[in-house]
Amino acid sequence: MEKGIEFGFEHYMEQIPGMGTVDPRTSSPLVLAYIGDCVFDLIIKMMVAGRGNRQVHKLHEETSRYVQASAQSFMMRAMQEHLTAEEHAVYRRGRNARSVSPAKNQSITDYRRATGFEALIGYLYLNREYGRLTELVAIGLESMEEHMESAETEGKAENAGK
Repeated sequence: MEKGIEFGFEHYMEQIPGMGTVDPRTSSPLVLAYIGDCVFDLIIKMMVAGRGNRQVHKLHEETSRYVQASAQSFMMRAMQEHLTAEEHAVYRRGRNARSVSPAKNQSITDYRRATGFEALIGYLYLNREYGRLTELVAIGLESMEEHMESAETEGKAENAGK
């Protein structure tokens, strides 16, 4: 039996009336961040939902810990040493872009680093470099998980000493 041609999700999205293509090389860093924000949000929501059924409010709370600017900034610091020169240039363009909206409840440094993170995610997604995208996100998430575990352990130790 002959194997059929398999299409990825993007092939089907291109079939939606009015759907255009976005060129990551000519897009502004804020457009890349706009797309990257959505892609990263979907990754995190799928990860959190995959940990088991819970109330949507609890899913939202857990998702928020990963998608806030301070968390993305933390993950970006872990990812930076693994970036290629091209990826680092995309990140820098995103980080240095002047956003219209100010940082909400975040430091300006975290907010700008998070914008660079999202721009990089958007760039990789639009270039269909899904393997590289997931590789870098996994590096960031692993560092975040380690940080959260050590903070939790330290908190328990402090509470035990009281």
